[in-house]
Amino acid sequence: MGEVITDRQIVAVLRPFVRATAPVLDALREADPLGLRARAAEAARKGEQLAELANTPPGLRRRLLNGLSTVKVPGTGAWETMSPDERTRWWINRVGRVTALLTSVPGLGGALADRLPVQDALGTASQGLLLCAIAGERGVTGHAERVRLLAWVLFERDVDPRLAAGDYPEHDPSDEDARTAELTAELGEDTGKQGGRRISLKGFAVTLWRLGRSLYAVTEELEKRPHGRFWHQWLGMLPVVGMLGDYLGERSGLRRVAKRADQWFIRSGFTARTGG
Repeated sequence: MGEVITDRQIVAVLRPFVRATAPVLDALREADPLGLRARAAEAARKGEQLAELANTPPGLRRRLLNGLSTVKVPGTGAWETMSPDERTRWWINRVGRVTALLTSVPGLGGALADRLPVQDALGTASQGLLLCAIAGERGVTGHAERVRLLAWVLFERDVDPRLAAGDYPEHDPSDEDARTAELTAELGEDTGKQGGRRISLKGFAVTLWRLGRSLYAVTEELEKRPHGRFWHQWLGMLPVVGMLGDYLGERSGLRRVAKRADQWFIRSGFTARTGG
């Protein structure tokens, strides 16, 4: 057996991780690397042009514009009216598909890849990123609170609030700053404008890899994270098709993460914010 990993070691790893997720999530919301908001804007532009045509029936024009106003992506009016649960489902179903795909790539190697910590590291990083997004939709913005959330959901640890806040002798703020900067090195500079930081799909993949690699210090804890069903793991052991099994397993794991997060919000006394 390896050396027992302490709560302090967990916190030392999670604090820069949690801090690094903030600009990543901002980039996903504002810079739109997945093209969701850009497609919505383009559809709106074309729809408005069509609606301006003189021969467009009033009923069709009204239905068209009403439909465009319900496009649910961050930064739209429809997003502001969504409940926290609806926003959580959006993160899991839209962004979660991309993170699950990136995480499942090692599954091409079948059982051989399963012996390595790469997939668990990437999977834990993906789940941690989505947990921080869910926390934001619930109004949980403090780093210490998010550290405790991730420790409880991913590692089954009930971390002391003071410890999660970095209140321990070995805590080095400058070292934490440096590690956070390293994790977000692939993000573009903050322009200070509405566009915020910029991140490409490649940059997002590299950042996810760096977030996963930062968890190697607690490798023995990574298997505790929520996984998919047993048949996902069985399929994942097969060469080539293992990627499909791993993808489905990661998607299932993300749904379990969301359910465990709900339990933590309730037991920690956080009430859901309403939309609008």
